[in-house]
Amino acid sequence: MKKPINAPDIAVALNYDGVNAPSVTAKGQGLVAEQIIELGKSHKIPLHTDPALVKVLANIPLGNEIPRELYLAIAQVIAFAYALSGKRPHS
Repeated sequence: MKKPINAPDIAVALNYDGVNAPSVTAKGQGLVAEQIIELGKSHKIPLHTDPALVKVLANIPLGNEIPRELYLAIAQVIAFAYALSGKRPHS
């Protein structure tokens, strides 16, 4: 029987340029997820864990913007990342 995928087994990377909606730039599970996480850590990109959100984001095709239904959830993640990094959102 195949082991079910747990949240740490899935990773999704987003890009937000401050103008357009955030888009999915990388996603994967297992070893690919570990590589995404390690790459983020090595570049000091704040990481956020939300098992339910990552499962939804994993269904978005690479390069696509997130759907409007996820704007609030992603805005909270972006605010979290800005707070950790000391950045301020674009005005």
